[in-house]
Amino acid sequence: MSEKAGTEESIAVLRDTLLKYLPGQSRLETEISGLALTRYDEETATEKCFYSPIAAFIVQGFKRSMIGNREVNYGEGQCMVLGIDMPGVFHITGASAHRPFLSLSVKLNRRIISQLITEMPSLAASEADPANPVGVFDVTGDLLGAFVRLVELLDTPQKIPILAPMILREIHFYLLSGSQGGCLRLFCTNGTQANQVAQAISWLRSNYTMALRTEELARQVNMAPSTFNRHFKQVTTLSPLQFQKRLRLYEAERLMLLEGKDASTAAMMVGYESGSQFNREYKRLFGEPPRRDMAKKKA
Repeated sequence: MSEKAGTEESIAVLRDTLLKYLPGQSRLETEISGLALTRYDEETATEKCFYSPIAAFIVQGFKRSMIGNREVNYGEGQCMVLGIDMPGVFHITGASAHRPFLSLSVKLNRRIISQLITEMPSLAASEADPANPVGVFDVTGDLLGAFVRLVELLDTPQKIPILAPMILREIHFYLLSGSQGGCLRLFCTNGTQANQVAQAISWLRSNYTMALRTEELARQVNMAPSTFNRHFKQVTTLSPLQFQKRLRLYEAERLMLLEGKDASTAAMMVGYESGSQFNREYKRLFGEPPRRDMAKKKA
């Protein structure tokens, strides 16, 4: 069997399995920790999210994304790999009930990546690795086979505790050693400036409601403030303050949309002391003041 035929057959197996577990439009967090399956039966409006390190593989359909200020588009048979936490927006195109969008995603584990780098020093970051934390590539061969085996494991849940960790580690290895491995290596190799930026991003994710003092954060990750600001923007396309604002505003939108909080309560919960500043920054990002934006989205 040719490689192309083998790839098509594997994708067909994944398509059938995802359709079995997703009979309608939904997102399923599976029994395998970190593995999620997604189905859309129609095109979506632009949706906002905050990505964690992830490998997302499209089995059928097409997805347009902006991660930070980078455009990232990918379709059937392609995988998007992201090495750090990043704000993003996405739009599913061309999906229908007859031909739904189908994807699977695997959360990436920095501990596994660090272990693999320690065990195989050849996987460590090199000066040739770009600072870009996101990449898209065609999935074939061993990695595609590992995705198939991981998803098929859902049919035998009694085997999941033993086999799933091994297959997930295998997937991490293929990602690290593949053409897009730099997206992961650079941010998980101690001593690199990208790793220091990744540490700062982790701190921001956990402490986004606190006042941001960039110089203190730079010292916390052992970087000079000017070097920190330059590398943070190189990696994320955003300044530390812009990154924090998106964290706050995305969470405020979620609180209002899904938990029914009013604008002033949401603003306070995400760290704003001034309601007028919150309204101003929300409108700048979302295009409408919060109350008007919620009225449209809930209509």
